[in-house]
Amino acid sequence: MTLRGFIPLAVFLLLIALLWAGLQLDPRKIPSPLVGKPAPEFLLPRLDNPEQSINSKDLLGQVWLLNIWASWCVACRSEHPVLNAWTQQDDVMLIGMDYKDQRDDGLNWLKVLGNPYRFSVMDENGRAGMDWGVYGVPETFVIDKKGMIRYKHIGPLSWDDLNTKIKPLISQLKQEF
Repeated sequence: MTLRGFIPLAVFLLLIALLWAGLQLDPRKIPSPLVGKPAPEFLLPRLDNPEQSINSKDLLGQVWLLNIWASWCVACRSEHPVLNAWTQQDDVMLIGMDYKDQRDDGLNWLKVLGNPYRFSVMDENGRAGMDWGVYGVPETFVIDKKGMIRYKHIGPLSWDDLNTKIKPLISQLKQEF
């Protein structure tokens, strides 16, 4: 084989190796550039009452979670029973953001599956989600009393995620000034 024939083969093998390495990565472990930074501000209408808007500044001074979901999201459906059970047993400020969805679909989804949220806001065009760095649903953020993002979870939350990551972090953040 000549050197000319070897170069395309080497490039091809390098591409295969890079593809293989990429397939081994867990997309849920992609670090968020927003962790440790102020949470993006939003002013969005409530899902249940579009005449009333929610300003994220109103949540300062409390530890809260933002769960981004949609009625069309299959993974959100698997996460939803966990959220329902968790919010019934623990006092947690869980805010929902209905992402790129139709209001009636989101309302019906919560009516049928239960509503674990203190309230949900409507991000119909996805602009607020883009500010939060959302590229898929569900995603969940933990925000501290100062409005800083302290944790981002990509994908559906499980009981293990709640018990090993989210709950201990919430307890720690509630004790901070």
